[in-house]
Amino acid sequence: MKWSVGISLMIAAVVAALPSTALGKGASEATITGPGLSDPVSLAGEGQPGGAALMQIAEAAGFFPAVFTQIPDPMRDERPTGALGPKYTVTYVMPGPNNEADQLLQDIYPYASPSPVSYVEPGQRFWTTEQTRGGWFGGTATLKDLLVAAGLPESPPQPGRPSEFPWRIAAPLTLLFAAAAFGVGVALLMRRRPQTA
Repeated sequence: MKWSVGISLMIAAVVAALPSTALGKGASEATITGPGLSDPVSLAGEGQPGGAALMQIAEAAGFFPAVFTQIPDPMRDERPTGALGPKYTVTYVMPGPNNEADQLLQDIYPYASPSPVSYVEPGQRFWTTEQTRGGWFGGTATLKDLLVAAGLPESPPQPGRPSEFPWRIAAPLTLLFAAAAFGVGVALLMRRRPQTA
């Protein structure tokens, strides 16, 4: 009995250590895109200058259990309740066998209430035969702090007023086109009028 418990603990420890090792060997970079960013945020891989941020964000966002099955499994299949706020997408570049790079996508909601959450689509293929476990992961305030330090806004960007731009531009353009159409119509009518002797 003690022997089987010991074996189970050793297996769990090896599985838990696998993702860090795998990402440390493979993740060469990542980019973050989303609202409020004029350009994508670039993150260097571990071992490169500034590469520690990528590992910290990946760990805080639950990237490892979302990609590699872990025991215990912190991932959830159901979407969290409540407002999630703006979505940001992290694209991880992971070179695999034969130097073929795979891209894995993770959506992060840093401003979700009460705490940040992330989502990885199940079944994303990588390293030829592997697939992501996927699901939802509940993060902590640390995740938001790390993302803000990397370049995300401190607070969620406010959506613009969608009606403001079209009405300012469209109304004058509509009047201009209407006047032009009226002018063309008058010109055509004048050309078709019979000439009087």
